Amino acid sequence: MLRYYEEQGLLASERRPNGYRDYPEAVVTDVEQIRGLISSGLTTRVIRLLLGMEGVEGEELARTCSRNLAESLAEELAVLEAKIGCLTRSRDTVREFLARSRHAEVLGDAHVVLAPHAADRP
Repeated sequence: MLRYYEEQGLLASERRPNGYRDYPEAVVTDVEQIRGLISSGLTTRVIRLLLGMEGVEGEELARTCSRNLAESLAEELAVLEAKIGCLTRSRDTVREFLARSRHAEVLGDAHVVLAPHAADRP
């Protein structure tokens, strides 16, 4: 996957004399971020843009952002918001089911925050 990320312009490495790639330690955090963004459904093109939006380069990119790029990112944002909504509903359903089961203790105290069940509402 590292080679693929590098081909997509998401990571950079240096070559050792033996031809092996050498990645700095900071790449571990970058790879975790990239994997999370890919698993959320973003394309590598959008991820490349997002990674470039951090720091000084990001400020310049924001100032020079084209209408097409802004519209593309707005579409990606809408897709992410929809996924977050779906995941939130799924999480709440699973949590509620477990909380009502005879095995509610598997949730632990910190995770038992439930919306009222539809049957319990007035």
